[in-house]
Order: sequence, then C-alpha cells, then structure tokens
Amino acid sequence: MTASAVSYLYRVWGQRPPFYILIPSVIAALAMVLPLFYLGLRAFQADPAMLVELVFRQRNLDLLLNTLKLTLGVLVLTTLMALPTAWLVTRTDIRFKKAITLLAVVPLAVPGYVMAYALMGLGGHFGIFAQLFGWQLPRIQGYTGAVLALSFYTFSYLFLNLRAALLGLDRSLEESAQSLGYSPREIFFRILLPHLAPSLMAGWLVIGLYVMGDFGAVALMRYEAFSYAIYTQYSGAFDRVYAAWLSLMLLALAASFVLMETLVLKRKRLASVGSGIARPRAPARLGWLAAPAWLFLGVVFLVSIGLPVMILAYWLLLAPPDISFFLQVPATFLRSAAAAFPAALVAAAFALPICYLLVRYPSRISTAIERSTYIGYALPPLTLALAMVFFSLHTAFFLYQTLALLIFTWAIATLALAMGPIRSALLQTRANQEEAAFSLGHGPISTFWYVVFPRLKRGILASLALVFLFCMKELPITFLLAPTGYTTLAVTVFSRTSEGFMAEAAPFAAAIVIFSSLSVGMVLNREGKQ
Repeated sequence: MTASAVSYLYRVWGQRPPFYILIPSVIAALAMVLPLFYLGLRAFQADPAMLVELVFRQRNLDLLLNTLKLTLGVLVLTTLMALPTAWLVTRTDIRFKKAITLLAVVPLAVPGYVMAYALMGLGGHFGIFAQLFGWQLPRIQGYTGAVLALSFYTFSYLFLNLRAALLGLDRSLEESAQSLGYSPREIFFRILLPHLAPSLMAGWLVIGLYVMGDFGAVALMRYEAFSYAIYTQYSGAFDRVYAAWLSLMLLALAASFVLMETLVLKRKRLASVGSGIARPRAPARLGWLAAPAWLFLGVVFLVSIGLPVMILAYWLLLAPPDISFFLQVPATFLRSAAAAFPAALVAAAFALPICYLLVRYPSRISTAIERSTYIGYALPPLTLALAMVFFSLHTAFFLYQTLALLIFTWAIATLALAMGPIRSALLQTRANQEEAAFSLGHGPISTFWYVVFPRLKRGILASLALVFLFCMKELPITFLLAPTGYTTLAVTVFSRTSEGFMAEAAPFAAAIVIFSSLSVGMVLNREGKQ
C-alpha cells in the first residue's frame, strides 16, 4: 500500500480504524486471553501450603522428563525420515519426484490416534499377525508406541519445511565450497546444515508443540506424559486444581520451545550479500545408491501410509464389524461436520477484521492484536479445553457441556490458521481500488462489500477449508468439551480403540482417513495450479 493510499484512507476514515473493524478485533484478542486468565484463576485457588505440595511433587518431574523424552524421540525419528526424503526429491536424479512428494505429504491425512490404532492392531492376541499367521507379536505400546505413532504422522511437517529450504538455497554456496576443496560431508555439515537451521527449527517447533499437546496417541499407548496426566486428573475428578497446575506447566514447557527457537535464530544471517542470477545445477546422480534410496523411501511410506491402510483393510474386509457400524458412519460424519463448519465460520469471521486492521491500519496495537491470535494455536489443546471448562463453570455456566462452547473453543484454537490465507489475499488487494470506490461516492461498508470482499473470497474459502479439516480430525478439545452423548468421528475412533473394539473403530477411522486424504489432495492440486 502506497503512502498516498494510506493518507487517502486516513482522510476518509480518520486516523483511527472504524469501530466495526476495531471492536471485533479487540473482542477476538480478549477471547484469546480468556483461557490464560481462567486457567491461572483456577490454579491459584490453592492455599500456599497446598500450592507448594502441588508444584514440587516428584510426579511432576517424572511427567516433565517423560514429555521431554517423548518429544526428543519424535524429533529424532522425524528428522531421520524427513531430511533424506527432502534431499532425494530436491538434490538427486531420483525418478517420480512429484509422486514421492505427494506420498510424503499424505501421512498428514492419518491423525496420530489413527496411527496409534494401526500400530495397536499389529500385536496382541487379536492382532493382525496372530489372526493371519498364527504367531503373536508383542503389543506395541508405551514410549515406543507413542514415538512411532506420532513420528509417522508428523514427519510430513518437517519434510515440507526442508523441501522448501533446499529448493530455495543458493547453489553457488556449495560450488564455492567445492572449489575450495571441501568434501561432500564437510559441505553438508559446514554449509548446508547451518542454512537449513531455520527450516529445521520451524519444523521441530511445530512437531514439538504438537507432541506436547497430543492426547489421542499418548492415551491409547498408555504413556504417562503431561497431556495424559491432565486428562486423567480432570476426567476422574481427582484434583482439578492439580490438573490446572499441570496445564500451566505444560504451557510453560511449550512457551520455552518457542522462546528457544527465537533465541537460536535471532542472530542468524543467512541471506546472500550480493544479488545474482540463480542458475540450475544438475542433480546429483545416485548411481548404485538408487537401490538403497528406494528401499529407504519404501520403508518410510510403508510405515506411514501402508501400515494404517493395511490395518484398516484387514478390519474392514477380512474381519469386518457388524453392518450397523457402517450405517452409523454417515450420521457421525454429519454430526462432526455440523460442529466443524460453524467453527470455521466463526474463525474466519474473527480473522477477517484482524487481518484488515493489520494490513490497512498498521500500528503497535494492531500488531499486538495480531500476535494474540497465536495464543490459541500455541496452547496445548487439553490446556485450552480445560481453561474453557473453568470459564464455563465460573462465569458462563449456561455454556457448560454445550455445542456452542465446543465451536467457540475450536475457533480460538484455529484463529491463527484462518488468518494466513485471508491476510495473503488482502495484501494482494491494492488500496487504490478502494480509493476509486470512495471517489465514486461509496461509503466504507459498501466499498468493503463490493470492492474488497470479492477479492478475498479465495482466501476466505481457503481459511474455511483449513479450519474445517482441523476440526474434523480434532480429538482432545472435543473429548473434554463436547456435550454428553455428542460423538464425532475422532471421539468414536478413540473411544472404541481404547476399549479394544478395533473392528468397530475401523469404519470411523477409515472415514477420517478418506476425508482427510481428499482434503490434502485438493490442497496439493490447488498448489500445483498456482
């Protein structure tokens, strides 16, 4: 937006944003702070003596170590899966690169709790190996099961970050190092790896926050991490003040990860000093390494895609449940969508004025409001859900155990997700189009409706799709806030799997995977056409 456009808007609308933009933005920012306030309020209801006893329990240290151990294990395994895969599709002459990229993203369609369901279906007395081959594998559970389930699902986040970084990396850096006599290993560790650090940290942050807040896979695998302990304390009504303190500890751990990434990358300067012309470089020839490369990719895709598909196919085709469970899937899907779609609308409605305020009226206030939207996304889901439980019990009891509270909490959790496409679309909308509308006698509202809104439609639709997909797969918030008897696809899969009814869970898990796969495919297809 040019300086003349800014001055024109200020002359027409005044130096302050119009109230119909500012007020919804402030309300959205206050809604983001609400969970933190009520979580703290509940936690500090304990008297000092009880407070000391709650905070300094040995079990808290055990939960912290278990959570860190789980997060570290997932980060290591996802890196071992994602980095070589990204390298192969960007720097080598391996064939079918588009197909490999697609297969590396498809695991995002298999939520962690569905992956845990697949792993659990391998072993045990009723596992697929015992039923088909007559020999019983030990049931995968505990730390190993949680690490595998979460890694097979989340490695795609890191792959996407590394692939983008490798494609955008200046090849002249490697050429210069090669001309100075550096070996391929030295080039990787001394040149490439430092330049991949931002992408690694970004991917690790997303994965780390997800792992710390995950509930489904951790609970199914019976691994004692913070999220599982929070759920057991709350659901069993043992000590909800203690559950609040566990939530605050988990929140502090998540915040430390965000701060750590900021500090690590704060002083890094990785851009080229001079400007130049990017020139393509011939990809590295794999030669005899092609066979090991394909073997590696085969293993990665077998465990991340083949495993859940195989388990679902077994329970659906070879050991199918009663037909009544298949008949329940459409109603359960519609029930999930009936809550997910309003949540997407609310999130987009909150995101629209905030994006407009940030782009058209940049200031410290608008920046603060924009940054507040990331609170809901950064909060571990169980922590956010528990805070909203306390809010409804203390201030808005009429919302407790209602669908409205679930929809509102989903909207808070996904507001940052909804803002991205809308802000991008708004940045591409020139301000002089609004100037022209003003000069023709249109007021602010009609200008927005007839000039700005049509150019934001694609961004709004993308936001709705992203939030809708998130809510259709979401488990921990739904598990705590859904009204009694209100079951979604995710809750049904988790409930039946945790009770050992693997066949009964299969139709609902398959519905989630099919719907998510179609959604991921549509996003990738749209990306390919841009």
